[in-house]
Formats: sequence, C-alpha cells, structure tokens
Amino acid sequence: MTPDLVIFDCDGVLVDSEPPFNEVLAANLARYGLSMTLPDVMATFIGSSMTSVVQKARDLGASYPGTDNQWIDEIYEEGYARLRQGVDLIPGITNVLDALDGNAIPFCVATNGSQAKMDITLGGTGLAPRFDGKRFSAHELGVAKPDPDLFLIAAREMGVTPDRAVVIEDSPSGALAAKRAGMPCFGYAPEGGGKLAEQGAHVFRDMADLPALLHLK
Repeated sequence: MTPDLVIFDCDGVLVDSEPPFNEVLAANLARYGLSMTLPDVMATFIGSSMTSVVQKARDLGASYPGTDNQWIDEIYEEGYARLRQGVDLIPGITNVLDALDGNAIPFCVATNGSQAKMDITLGGTGLAPRFDGKRFSAHELGVAKPDPDLFLIAAREMGVTPDRAVVIEDSPSGALAAKRAGMPCFGYAPEGGGKLAEQGAHVFRDMADLPALLHLK
C-alpha cells in the first residue's frame, strides 16, 4: 500500500550513528569488566532502551559502582561527546524524504533515543528542520520499543490510524513494536536482516529501493 504516514527510527535509519555510539559503549563496558567486540555490542544492545542496556550489561557481568541512572548519564555524556564530532546520513535517506515530500506523504521519527541525542545527530546532519515538530522520543513519552505505544502515539499525534502507517526500522525490537502496533515494517539491513525478518519486517538493503516499496510515484 501507499501509506498515509511513514514513521522512521532515527539511529541506523536516518543517521549512521550506531557504530560511533556503540564504540563508546564498548569502551565504557570494558572499563567495568565486560569486554565485547563492537559487532557483539551492536548485536546485543541496538534497539534497546538505555535502561535495558545497563540491566543487560550487569547480567552479563559488568560491575558499575554507582546506580543505573548514574551509569546511564555517564554513557550518554561520553556517547554524545563522540556524536558531536560528526555522524553521516544513511546513504540515500535524503532522496527518500524528497520522494515522500513529492508525494505529499507526511513522515516523522520515533526513537528510543532522547531529544538531546536527536538534537545532535539530526542537527549535525541538516535533517532537523525536516522533522521539526515531528519527533517522538521514548525518554519524553515514557514508552520504549518493543512497546508499541511509541508508534501508536506518533501515529495518533500525526492524525493517522495505525493501519495506514508504515515503520522503517533497523532493529528487531523496533520491528516487534511495529508488529504489535499493527503497522507494516520495512527493515533496513544493508548486510542482511534475519532477525528483522523473524519479527515480520520486509527486509531491504538499500534506501534507493524504499520509494518503490512504498509505491511512491
């Protein structure tokens, strides 16, 4: 179907912020006794809220001396400092947004990340004006993927029923949230996305393919 609304995840879908942020996370975890490669960190934690990240890290053997909230603040401080050095756009995403504008189809972003993180990544890549007033953050709303409410709230605020919205995701938890919300999901996975497919996402490898998948003219 041609949707009435496209809901984008942010990190890994709009901006290529996952590798640099997770490099910082890997270094942080190593300081507290949990050594993981970058691919393992990304496979384990991408798509999780930061509360879930620190809980999983403790379960895996990390030992942070302070509270979870203090640890989260430390990770954000270090991660945001790295992101301020610059991140790239996901290749082809500008053309996708242009195609949506050309077809008069609204779009928004719904992420487990914070508004502050979007300020850095969307602001630094020039995308911020295109999402002005159309940014939905789990931090602000108190619901995080795989809870479907983040997407349901975004659709409601954008004036579209869930069955007329589609989601663009790169994480299994995001694809699961879309499935729970009753929204078709397209899973962006340049290197293949078996776990996305397991959650019912239609996997694609290149943003250049997305306009056709959305049946845009």
